Amino acid sequence: MQEEILRIKSISELHALCGFPKPFHPLISIIDVSQWEIGPEWLEKKMAMDLYTIALKDASCGLNYGRNAYDFNEGVLIFTAPNQVTSIQKEQQINEIHGWIVFIHPDLIRHTDLGNRIDDYGFFSYDVHEALHLSEAEQNTLYECVNLIKAEIKERVDNHSQRVIVSTLELLLNYSMRYYERQFNTRTAQNIDTVSQFEKLLKRYYKEGKFTEHGSPSIDYFAEAIHLSPKYLSDLLKKQTGIGTKDHINNFIVDKAKTLLLSDADSVSGIAYKLGFNYPHYFSRLFKSKTGMTPNDYRNKPTLN
Repeated sequence: MQEEILRIKSISELHALCGFPKPFHPLISIIDVSQWEIGPEWLEKKMAMDLYTIALKDASCGLNYGRNAYDFNEGVLIFTAPNQVTSIQKEQQINEIHGWIVFIHPDLIRHTDLGNRIDDYGFFSYDVHEALHLSEAEQNTLYECVNLIKAEIKERVDNHSQRVIVSTLELLLNYSMRYYERQFNTRTAQNIDTVSQFEKLLKRYYKEGKFTEHGSPSIDYFAEAIHLSPKYLSDLLKKQTGIGTKDHINNFIVDKAKTLLLSDADSVSGIAYKLGFNYPHYFSRLFKSKTGMTPNDYRNKPTLN
């Protein structure tokens, strides 16, 4: 029997379930982690919220995300999007852990510029082990943003409140994007190893005939093999090489297609099937988009002696 998942649909429902006081605002709440007591009844309970969360914790916290458990011993910033399944793995006493969690209902940012661009902040799709590790100065900057939002929620709810809150949230997210950029830069050696591992997996997939048997590999295939989330892997590859996962795969296909077109007597359709395309015109479209010519034009172009 599939384990039941507790769904939390609103800020008010979250506060009631966790024993927090009634929220000041129906669409956003900031929780002081040091005041959150977590008893044994919450352990390993699977939860899915219709909320975005941004959480900063400065001490060891047990969190299970999807199928993987992680335990951090330093300050990290963790993001989750609505409908992601999480569970708590450790009990927590008052003042045992310090930090904050911002809970955001999507209705707060709906019909705003931030709502239209929220998917641009890819870290909401990262796994927990891809969390953002912050310096003390970076933590202080984000604390300032959170304190501005907290003051707005508690003291100045008026016609300007939503605009001020949303713009400050956007500032917090933009700082987080900057800090992730710094984290990618400071982990260059590790990132190069990941790129190398990705390229080896792609070559092995081709060598073992899996393009023909299973079609083009998905981003999820590589992410699972490398133990990263698809979005994090694509962002890492783009940062390190200038192009994302899908473009890496397509460039590899086109490179192999060039070799086959010049060395294989098979038809263009046959080569397309070898490279995992059920419909040859999709192969031709990809090839032309990358090279500026059709597969037949490439095969028949004059060679220089």
